[in-house]
Amino acid sequence: MRHPAWRRLSRQIHLAAMTFGVALFGTYNLSAQAQKVTEYQVKAAYLANFGRFAEWPASVAVDKSESFNICVLGQDPFGADLDAAVAGETIGHTHVLAKRISRPQDAVDCRILFISSSEASQWKEILVALRTLSVLTVSDIPQFTRRGGIIQFLLDGNRVRFDINLAATERVGVKLSSELLKLAVTVSRSQ
Repeated sequence: MRHPAWRRLSRQIHLAAMTFGVALFGTYNLSAQAQKVTEYQVKAAYLANFGRFAEWPASVAVDKSESFNICVLGQDPFGADLDAAVAGETIGHTHVLAKRISRPQDAVDCRILFISSSEASQWKEILVALRTLSVLTVSDIPQFTRRGGIIQFLLDGNRVRFDINLAATERVGVKLSSELLKLAVTVSRSQ
């Protein structure tokens, strides 16, 4: 039996697929029938939903007056797509907001942090700066999960997929659901 949040995500993905005219079979397909969906629209939809399949330590519990922040570090490849993906969304009765930050030290209020490819040359310093924070790191920088990041977006033909590094999730105290792990191309335990 599937987790209720997974069924919700499946319905949202299905609705998004119908809205954008995209064929979807376990992952988003970038081939559009009626309207072209961009790679970053798909990635924004994933970012907006990853939080439904993650559990943070009790020490980072969000007060209901605070927001669940999905942040972008570096050059923003999403533009308005990320804002549109999180508009009106809630995770655990907490409103989801998209924020842009310029330094890894500003990620203290972020639950999910997308590290832009513009930061590829600084990935090591960024991950060191984040080491004490319970932040779910996501990027499309090559080798991101092998270097200590948690989720790396991949392009598989015309589909957006992702890899997961479980050792990195354990290091920051974030637990990912088995439903999310099933969707990953690769689940590794590399340090």
